[in-house]
Amino acid sequence: MTDTATTAPVPAPFLTAWFEILDGDQPDKILDLISDDFTLSILFSTGDGNATDFAGDRAALVGYLDQRERGTRTHHLLSATTLGQDELFLGEVRRAGVPEATFVAAGRVGDDGRLQRLLIGRSSEIRFN
Repeated sequence: MTDTATTAPVPAPFLTAWFEILDGDQPDKILDLISDDFTLSILFSTGDGNATDFAGDRAALVGYLDQRERGTRTHHLLSATTLGQDELFLGEVRRAGVPEATFVAAGRVGDDGRLQRLLIGRSSEIRFN
């Protein structure tokens, strides 16, 4: 993913695009990007000592999407890398531009270009400033 010949490539192109779609007007479009054997775990902590784990297959991702507050939170890249089929993405969640949480995502992209595995951990208790 590059803009021009002078622009560096995006370090985790799939997950970067994933979060851009998730933050956009049609977040359900990410469902088009997952493989038939997709599995995930999104461990979501808000810092109150409780956490929710959205784990499973496509249905778990649909459940996660259904409970999200659309248009209030955005995902911002802090650092990322790709190694073979695996992408790692360290990011910050912001609410109305104000940092709210840090998250790390790991994804495996299959040979068909769709996401097979997704693991995300989110905490409001640590920042990577």
